[in-house]
Amino acid sequence: MPLQTADILIVGGGVVGSSTAYFLTAHPGFHGRVVVVEKDPTYGEAATARSAGGVRQQFSTPENIRMSQFGASFIKNVAEHLSLAGEKAQLPFVEQGYLFLATPSGLPVLEQNHATQTALGADIVMLDPPALRRQFPWLHTDDLAGGAFGRRNEGWTDPYSLLQAFRRKAIAQGAVYIQDEAVALQREGDRIASVTLAKAGTIAVGAMVNSAGINAARVAGWAGFDLPVRPRKRFVYVFDCRDSAEIQKGPLLIDPNGVYFRPEGASFIGGVSPPEDQDPDCTDLEVEYGLFEDTVWPTLAQRVPAFEAIKLVRAWAGHYDYNTLDQNLIIGRGPGLANFYMANGLSGHGLQQSPAIGRALGEMILDGAFKSIDLTRFGYERVARNQPLAELNVV
Repeated sequence: MPLQTADILIVGGGVVGSSTAYFLTAHPGFHGRVVVVEKDPTYGEAATARSAGGVRQQFSTPENIRMSQFGASFIKNVAEHLSLAGEKAQLPFVEQGYLFLATPSGLPVLEQNHATQTALGADIVMLDPPALRRQFPWLHTDDLAGGAFGRRNEGWTDPYSLLQAFRRKAIAQGAVYIQDEAVALQREGDRIASVTLAKAGTIAVGAMVNSAGINAARVAGWAGFDLPVRPRKRFVYVFDCRDSAEIQKGPLLIDPNGVYFRPEGASFIGGVSPPEDQDPDCTDLEVEYGLFEDTVWPTLAQRVPAFEAIKLVRAWAGHYDYNTLDQNLIIGRGPGLANFYMANGLSGHGLQQSPAIGRALGEMILDGAFKSIDLTRFGYERVARNQPLAELNVV
């Protein structure tokens, strides 16, 4: 039977869209029709499936810290939330922490962030160079002033499994997923009246959610406003190292220059964000190996002497829905719109914050306001005023 109406239509069925569908359909006071439009149900090229899966509380913005705290708790207790009848939901959570390193010039910011994090209950400890050497004897520390290490609720999980668990549970609760693509919106006054899909045609909507990832700005443009979200490409490099038994037990480490690595099975993965002037809008998935040769490998070899002898095994590319204003989430209603909601511009931390974002959107749409975590500062108003809400710990 062709679709004709949806009480809530979600454009984009990745981890944020699927989390939103789950929380909407789980709301005890809501019994409407939730439709999720996803053009690629295999998620083969989706940002979620190509994520490094990190979970951390080491942000500088209190709202980001609180969202990721909820995300860590949700993932660790996923069986309570996303299990199906006769099928227990399970997710790996490798709780080996994050380690942010700082040189003398960067130490004050690290200490300031640490104060914010611990004030909100995050179990992060500051380590001076001798303490770093004791805990991580494989680490070169001569140029460092200190590091911040997350002892609990930090590590990494399986992004694809989290996405699929959200999707399966949302469907079990009544959400309808369709393989299609939004191509237009019809606006009437302050409302979106309908959404046109490439195959299913026009669907009348009570409300809609823009969780279209790297395509979010296009959807916002159809609604009549500009969204500073652009597709940016990031690379994940997989490498092996022979003498790495102790390093395998280590955290996800972020060097002062932004290069990161972490264990991945018997191997390691790593990468770095390119300089801003070398980070164009990009939708292809071609891998650039020069960034590994010129920046990632030299940094790894300097920071971890054992990594002077590593072998690059493979690499892949994925995308950030990159908020060019401040690399932070934009969530809430669209400007001048009563029934257009969005969660866009996550700039790489959407996976870990997806449980909190889905919950927040569910609260705003069905209860009229944020209840669990006040995300008002992440609304579109700051974009309209051109007032960034800077996040200092962008990886």
